[in-house]
Amino acid sequence: MFAMSVSQSQTSPASPALAVSVEGLTKWFVHRSLLRRSEPQVVTALENVTFSIECGEIFGILGANGSGKSTLVRVLSTLLIPDQGTARVFGYDVVREASEVKRLINRVSVEASFFKRLSAMENLLYASRLYGRHGRDLRADILAVLDRLGITREQVNQPLEQFSRGMQQKVAIARAFLTSPILLLLDEPTTGLDPRSKRDVQALVQQLRSEHHATILLCTHDLDEAEALCDRIAILDRGRPVAVDTPERLKALVARPGAGSPSLEEAFLALTGRTLEVELAP
Repeated sequence: MFAMSVSQSQTSPASPALAVSVEGLTKWFVHRSLLRRSEPQVVTALENVTFSIECGEIFGILGANGSGKSTLVRVLSTLLIPDQGTARVFGYDVVREASEVKRLINRVSVEASFFKRLSAMENLLYASRLYGRHGRDLRADILAVLDRLGITREQVNQPLEQFSRGMQQKVAIARAFLTSPILLLLDEPTTGLDPRSKRDVQALVQQLRSEHHATILLCTHDLDEAEALCDRIAILDRGRPVAVDTPERLKALVARPGAGSPSLEEAFLALTGRTLEVELAP
């Protein structure tokens, strides 16, 4: 068990009714060839995406590679500006009020960045202090989180450049939990982790929600993980929303009379027409 503190500025969001509100969100990318003269290619990453997330909800985004999951997370975390539509985090507009949004969120992606020559402890102390965490209990909290993720006391003081990719991902997850975000954006957080580590991360996600009232948006290609953790799931296909509902209701959408209950994988396949084994490979 570990303690977390939330600053007073994080306890008074502009709108307590919804954690996230997305309306008509659209994002294009323009690709130009550097080798030949040709018309630029416009790629639609998100097209008219609309959904909302209630406070305290674990909300999943499920989609194949290239479906727009990571683009959506980058918009919500103020790293990308949408071309159309709006996105709000606790009532704050992610474009016009980006500084307010940044104080309420933290993000974990498969491309975690660190000071690689510093140790896990040094990286986590630095990140925690940036978010206003100080005091004599901070080191103990760091050790407790890392211990739950399977990082030993001997490894805590080793440079991160000596860590495997999976272990670095664990430190990124610990960094997010220690800063006590009101909204935690998880973009493929368990990619590269072994089954035991995946279970440890999933337990921490549930703890953060239950004990610290956090709202969590989880982008994943792991169907078992989505079904185990998420209250509701949005399925994206080529940047477009296909369905938003609970895992059970998504499966019920594609159930056939006389047949057994479909799996979430079967529901995804029926709703998108995608081949999971190919499209959802990490």
